[in-house]
Amino acid sequence: MANFFSWERLWMNLPKLLVTLPVTLEVVLITYLLGIFFAIFFAYMRIKKIIILNQLLAFFVSFERDTPLLVQMLVCYYGIPLVIENFFDVDTREWSRIVFVLIAYTANVSAFLSEVFRSAILSIPKGQTEAGLSCGLTGTQSFLRIILPQAFRIALPNMWTFLISLFKSTSLIYMIGVVDIIGRAQAIGSATSHSLESYIIVAFVFVFFSILLQLPLGLIEKKLSFQKKRGK
Repeated sequence: MANFFSWERLWMNLPKLLVTLPVTLEVVLITYLLGIFFAIFFAYMRIKKIIILNQLLAFFVSFERDTPLLVQMLVCYYGIPLVIENFFDVDTREWSRIVFVLIAYTANVSAFLSEVFRSAILSIPKGQTEAGLSCGLTGTQSFLRIILPQAFRIALPNMWTFLISLFKSTSLIYMIGVVDIIGRAQAIGSATSHSLESYIIVAFVFVFFSILLQLPLGLIEKKLSFQKKRGK
C-alpha cells in the first residue's frame, strides 16, 4: 500500500502542482471575459438578422455547440498556423501554444453565451426599445442603456453556471502541450511512476474551485427570485 499511495509524495507534489494553477486561471479569466464581449456582439448581430452574417454566425454557433471542445482546440492548433502561413506568410512556430488554447476557448465561450444573451435579449419587451427611441436615443444607445442591462440580469445565472463548466473544461488544455495543473500532474507521474497522489490533488483543486464558484450562484439566484417575488 505504501508503494501504491504515499502521503509524503502527496505533500511533496502539492507545491509543484499549485505553481501551475495560474495557467488554468488565466485561461478561464481571459476566455470568459473575451467570450462575453463577442457573445453580446454575436447575439446582437443575429437578432438584427443581417444577410449572410446571420447565416455565418448561425453556422459558427452550431459548429461550436455540436462538436467536442477538444476537437475545436485541435482544429485551432493545427489549422490556424496553416491558414496564417499560407495566406499571410507569417511564421507561427514561435507562437506560444497557449495562444491557440485562448482562441479555441474564447470561440467556444462566445458561441454558447451568444445563445444565452440572444434569448435574454429577446425576452425583453420591444416596447422598451421603442420607449428609448421616443426619448431621442438611437437604436444602439437603447440597446446598450436599456436592453442590455436587463438582459444581463436575466442571463446571469446561466452565465455563472457556464463559468463553472468552463473551469472544469480546462482539463483538456494539456492535450496540446500546455503545462497546466493536469499537464504537470501527468509529467510528475511519467517521471516518478506514481500518478495517484498528483491526480488526487488535481481532483481536490477542481472540487474546491467549483464549490467556490457555486456559492455566488446561489446568492444570485436567491436575489433574483426575491426581486421577482417583490415585483409581483
